[in-house]
Formats: sequence, C-alpha cells, structure tokens
Amino acid sequence: MTLDSEAPAPYRLSNSPVRIVLRPFNFVLFLLLISSHFNTSQIRVFAQDEEISTNDVLRVRTDLVTIPTSVTDSRGRRVSGLVQSDFAVRDNGQSVALSYFAAGADHVALAFALDASGSVREIISRQRDAALKLFTRFKQGSRVAVVHFGEKVELSVPFTTDTARAELAFTSHLPLSRRTAIFDAASTTLRAFAAGKSDPTERRILILISDGLDTASVTHASTVIREARALNVSIYIIHLPLYAPRDGRLAVRPPAKGFRDLAEKTGGRYFLVGDIKSALDPQATFDLAPVFQAIEEDLRGQYVLGYYPDEASRSTDAHRIEISLTQRNRRKLRVRALREEYDLKK
Repeated sequence: MTLDSEAPAPYRLSNSPVRIVLRPFNFVLFLLLISSHFNTSQIRVFAQDEEISTNDVLRVRTDLVTIPTSVTDSRGRRVSGLVQSDFAVRDNGQSVALSYFAAGADHVALAFALDASGSVREIISRQRDAALKLFTRFKQGSRVAVVHFGEKVELSVPFTTDTARAELAFTSHLPLSRRTAIFDAASTTLRAFAAGKSDPTERRILILISDGLDTASVTHASTVIREARALNVSIYIIHLPLYAPRDGRLAVRPPAKGFRDLAEKTGGRYFLVGDIKSALDPQATFDLAPVFQAIEEDLRGQYVLGYYPDEASRSTDAHRIEISLTQRNRRKLRVRALREEYDLKK
C-alpha cells in the first residue's frame, strides 16, 4: 500500500505544485502520521510472528509419542508408586527425555465392537449397564464409540462424550446373518479412532466382544494388529465361545486364527467367558461385570510415558521403543512397553 493511499485526504500529494501547502504545524502532524503508520505495521508483523510461533508449538505437540507401560514383580503383580525418574526410554537406541508421565489411565477413548450374531448379541444387550459403568469411571471428556458387526459392519455411534447415545446403541442390532466379519469390524473401529483430532495423551482402548468365529472378513488379523499398533490402540477381547462335540465331549470351538493375537500383540488382554456347564444350560446368565472390572484395574495399573521426537529422528519412518528402569533395586521388576514401535507418518 502506497503512502498516498494511507494519508488522510487533506495531506494527499497533488499533481499541481500550487496546491501543496506545508505549514510547520501540518508538517509535524504529517510526520507523526507516517510514524504511526510504520509503528502499526511493525505491531502487525510482530503479532503475525507470534501467531505463527504459537501454531508451530501446537503442531509439534501433536507429535507427542505416548507409550503405555506395565510393571510387574516376580509373581506377576502390578507395581504401583513409580515416578517419572524411575523410567528410561530409548528411541531407535537413542535416549530421549520424557515430557509426559501419568500413573494410570484417567482419560480414555473407549470403543465397543459388538458381535450381532445369535445368542451373543442377547448376552451383550444384558451387559449394557456393566459396560457403560466402565466408561463412566474415567474422567470427564473421555470418549466412547459403538460398532455392531455381523456379515456387515456398522459404526452405530462415532466417538462421543454422550453416554446416552452409547446406551441406546447397545440395544440396537444389525439384521441377523449367518456370517461374521470380526477382523473387518476391528479395522472399521480403528478407522474411527483415526478420524478427527484427539488428545495424544488419551488411552485408546477397543473392547471386542464376540464368539470368535470369523467367516466373512477380507481383512487379516495381522493387518488389524499393525493398524492398532500404529494408532496406539490396545484391544481387549471378551470371548463368548461356542461349543461343539469333540472326542465324545463338548469343547470350545477354536476361534479364527489371529483372534486371540489381537489382544496379546497390542497390549490388551484376552478373557474367555463361560464353561461347558453354562453352555448346556439354556437359562444360564452371564455377568461380565467382573471382566469390565478387571479391564479397569488393568488400565489403572499402567503407566503412560511420553516424549517428543527430535528433529534428527524425523527423517526416519520406523521407530523402535525400549523402556527400562533406572534404579538397580528395580531390576527384578519386569517392564513391558505396550507400544513397542511407531511410524511418524501415521
């Protein structure tokens, strides 16, 4: 913008020299106006620089790498009371400084993937209150989503803080089908985690409830595991098994290959519910409250560590995480990183 267009009308330069009148007082005022113009421009520039700097900080903070971690003693019991200085973290062999530490998981994104087939869905409907009670134990601002699956997969409730919406979803079902797509359902749920922005410090949990028989998926278990690791999602499986005769007695029908791996290779846990006695009793009832309680205790007993990758590591796609304890008297404890790798491009 030129000086001519910025100056007030009485002081604009004219093509006619006769019309230029510069009295001492007006000349001083003119100089003050020019000075004011440049000072304002400088203020605007400084404000823009500050805004850009702030945006840069926010962008970098979304790169926070979080690692859920469990620590157990020689008997497999959870160890509590550890602090940030008790942990040492290495990224691709290089030590990193921790920028975030939390004992337990107070802030969660919790998704339920519910098998819509036959008797399984009736059991799930009766467990609605117990399932949502688990969710309400976490801090305000935690999110919940619900997925139903049979042969097809439906995201019934995308992530929300509204428990009433999730409650209604537990009693809604897909039409019955003879086929079940467990791995497709898990993959769809993981895409729900990836959609939109989220707090990088939240603990991401997928609770998958099914009979374990996948007969329709086009997605492989290995793909689901890889996606879950990339998104830092731990999968907890509640297996409501079917039984079939084997060698003259009833036995659990083997689940689809990789079904149990979904939990064991993503930092979650696997729960087998029921027994032969309940399978033979048409009036048998299932109470999943103890399972949900165990999941809550598992999450509460974890530590979450976080750090920001440095500029040198940003040129590397794949990163391997190692966690150890710093104190010698802690060496008898077992440390397990529930997230062992990540990709900066994810």
